[in-house]
Amino acid sequence: MRKTVEELLQCPYWIIDILPSQVPKDSPGQYFAVEKYFLQDDRIEKIKQKHIDLILKLNCYSDLSLDDETVINPLPEYIADEMRKRDLYIMIGESMILSEPDDTHLTVFNPDSQLLELIRQIAAGEGLFVWNSTF
Repeated sequence: MRKTVEELLQCPYWIIDILPSQVPKDSPGQYFAVEKYFLQDDRIEKIKQKHIDLILKLNCYSDLSLDDETVINPLPEYIADEMRKRDLYIMIGESMILSEPDDTHLTVFNPDSQLLELIRQIAAGEGLFVWNSTF
């Protein structure tokens, strides 16, 4: 039986991000100012386009659905539009990717090793990084 969104939110997760690792809490840098910079103007749209491209490329290898909808493999334009306008749970087998329109990262819940490796390869091609939260 397929896991629910609520169950998947409790599973181990990975981050697909513009940064190569989580910024430590005691970092001397200016993380929040830099994040604010990336959330402005067309910069967030460029990041979101990378997220969309990653998901669409993943869809070449795996079936996916959005939220708890029964439609498998919706049109690419529909996926892109939904990712731009709302929080979205992208279901891939027993895994899930959370996309938020105003965030610089995606969160991948419960990926198996094969899916995680594919995500890493596609993310690298998009100039993104995949890391596990350890803090």
